[in-house]
Amino acid sequence: MQNILITGGAGFIGSNLALTLIEKGYNVTVLDNLSEQIHGQNAEENSFLFSKIKNKVKFIKGCVTSKEDWQKAVSNQDIIVHLAAETGTGQSMYQIEQYTKVNVGGTAIMLDLLANNPHSIKKVVIASSRSIYGEGKYWSDELGSEVYPKHRTDEFMVKGDFEVKYDGLSQPLKLLATDENSKIHPSSVYGITKQNQEQMIMTVCPTIGIAPVAFRYQNVYGPGQSLSNPYTGILSIFSTLIRNGKDINIFEDGKESRDFVYIDDVVDATIRGIEKNEANYGIFNVGTGEATDVITVANELIKNYKADTKINISGNYRLGDIRHNFADLNKIKNTLGFSPRYNFETGIKKFTEWVLTQDVIESKYDESISEMKEKGLYK
Repeated sequence: MQNILITGGAGFIGSNLALTLIEKGYNVTVLDNLSEQIHGQNAEENSFLFSKIKNKVKFIKGCVTSKEDWQKAVSNQDIIVHLAAETGTGQSMYQIEQYTKVNVGGTAIMLDLLANNPHSIKKVVIASSRSIYGEGKYWSDELGSEVYPKHRTDEFMVKGDFEVKYDGLSQPLKLLATDENSKIHPSSVYGITKQNQEQMIMTVCPTIGIAPVAFRYQNVYGPGQSLSNPYTGILSIFSTLIRNGKDINIFEDGKESRDFVYIDDVVDATIRGIEKNEANYGIFNVGTGEATDVITVANELIKNYKADTKINISGNYRLGDIRHNFADLNKIKNTLGFSPRYNFETGIKKFTEWVLTQDVIESKYDESISEMKEKGLYK
């Protein structure tokens, strides 16, 4: 199976995946709309990500919401890696139609096409997300069992109490890694759309003779990620603020944490899903298995940039954000032999070295915050 279609293949994950697949001898087709939010203006001439794959892949400028674009892209392909999606937890809470149309609607068009027309597709790999776990999994000493807290609410966060709660319990909960059998309960529209994408593909593909594989990516970062998109990726958001000489405003108390996974590890895991039959019909977490809090992120960036940026822990918060999440990697290790090669300290060093080679981009962070304030999502 030599012909691979990557939707969103000019994006951060997609372009890195495409280059590695080309090196391995695959023929790669990319379907991408070169979104201005990700690539900036005049992307075909100016986008760093697009320039990496330009003239190296068969490129189709189009959108996953177009049946005609899908028909052109799917022709003579063996595998689809479906990465194209609107991303951004906060933005998804008010651009609801757009996120649903692209993420769910685009996936529906693909599956409808595969179910009702001749094709040569044998495997579909879908980019799912850690966001589908919502507030994640915890341990309660009071109950002596695992619990899955509901979404956090204004009632507590407005008082500066940001930890998750579980009805009827008074003692603090202990954070656990989310494994693939953890409860699915997303707390944002983005998370809901990723859940729907995953479930549609894992449900439909086996009925039409296609092997599905789902990867629940944690927070992916590294050289090449968009420095101009103020809606995703605190490493790029903070980096752009630092390089513009602005201070960093940290939400909540700064102790909220994520599992940051380096781009090369994500590409490695994804290729294992493409190439290994053991991956077929499976759902896998992709991360480092370690939680890093936001204060640590900010301090590491400032250290690497040798900046004198001030950190303001503001107590502000966004509705729809989760408190913590990190991945249990036992399944992907045991099934696909995947282990991350980059820890956070090593990965962030490589990321900041790349950022320093890029032009300083005007920060649009304040505009994104104003949007969320207007919608009542930023407090």
